[in-house]
Amino acid sequence: MQPRALLRHSLRSSPSLAYPPVSRRVSSRAVQPAASAAPRADALPPAETTMADGAEFVRPHLRRLKPYTPIVPFEVLSAQLGRAPSDIVKLDANENPYGPPPEVLEALGSLAFPHVYPDPQSRQLRAALAADCGVPAEHLLVGCGADELIDLIMRCVLEPGEAIVDCPPTFTMYAFDAHVNDARVITVPRRSDFSIDVAGVAAAVEAHHPKLLFLTSPNNPDGSMLSAEDLAALLRLPVLVVLDEAYIEFSDQPSSMRLVQRHANLIVLRTFSKRAGLAGLRVGYGAFPLALVEYLWRAKQPYNVSVAAEVAACAALSNQPYLQTVRDALVRERGRLMEKLSTLPFLKPFPSHANFILCGLQNTHWTAKALKDELAAQGIMVRHYDKPDLCNFIRISVGKPEHTDALISGPLTVEITLR
Repeated sequence: MQPRALLRHSLRSSPSLAYPPVSRRVSSRAVQPAASAAPRADALPPAETTMADGAEFVRPHLRRLKPYTPIVPFEVLSAQLGRAPSDIVKLDANENPYGPPPEVLEALGSLAFPHVYPDPQSRQLRAALAADCGVPAEHLLVGCGADELIDLIMRCVLEPGEAIVDCPPTFTMYAFDAHVNDARVITVPRRSDFSIDVAGVAAAVEAHHPKLLFLTSPNNPDGSMLSAEDLAALLRLPVLVVLDEAYIEFSDQPSSMRLVQRHANLIVLRTFSKRAGLAGLRVGYGAFPLALVEYLWRAKQPYNVSVAAEVAACAALSNQPYLQTVRDALVRERGRLMEKLSTLPFLKPFPSHANFILCGLQNTHWTAKALKDELAAQGIMVRHYDKPDLCNFIRISVGKPEHTDALISGPLTVEITLR
């Protein structure tokens, strides 16, 4: 299947634009003034009030949409717990506790032109990313977080009623954005070890003819990797594969970004949130086949990446030794956290290639939510899961050594007290 055939008809038939876009001059003589002036506001008839409320204007499928449940903001969390932010051990959102390189704060403190709109093509950042990941800049597109790119891909590819394949448990934004775009979600659950059911995906593609397949490696929330063999098999299917590598830096496997130059049906997404500690500035990026990226340029918002975000991301990439040191520290602490969690009889931790560890509860009357709430009362935040595809689990982000120490003393105290 040619990648252009996966696009929405409205984008394929839209007038061709230069890529990347360039300005065009228009002769002033080509534009004629209107024949008559618009009516004065005071001459307009009064608005009729026949609608019950403004919700009547909203698309029906959005009126049925269940809202996404984000993590509680740090300031709100501090007020709810009655604790200063410095007294909270925040291990619930996979953020980087070390923060960005010092060059980032220096660059943000000396912005030259914050009053000027940002470069709509993020040229400086795309050039830095090309050097960083070994993919030519023309394949790269930057977004306000990888979340924006996920939605942009769906808006460019999916007609209402068309389908994606989702492999839960995984990042829930894939299904959420599909519902926002009025698409169907074909679910192919992961196996008990969280690996992809490749045969199940192939059967779903044959039966339902989806346009998009979303994969995450390492997968969130369990940290498992997609093997090169499974990726190769899935790329042979007639579907556009979106591989989300938000946590790839914490694994020992190389990124698959360079493969987009050889596979017309592969998109690879990455982010600055985890590796570079820039979650608050929202910078994501992706590598796309050239035949597809042209149309995403047409559809994306022109100023989607702020001046501050681009400057911060470029500054972060300028200090590779810092990024590597922080990555290595988190990987070491992941190993230490895994050892500590393995000693707790009521938790079953799963091996992880990311900056978090998923644990199932066992041999205890505790529920995941009860344990999460008790830890929160102690100022320790973790994520819990109580949905059918992942019931009675908690996910713990990897923090600094002192965060691990606080966490381990917390659950041990809780379990011993309430046995």
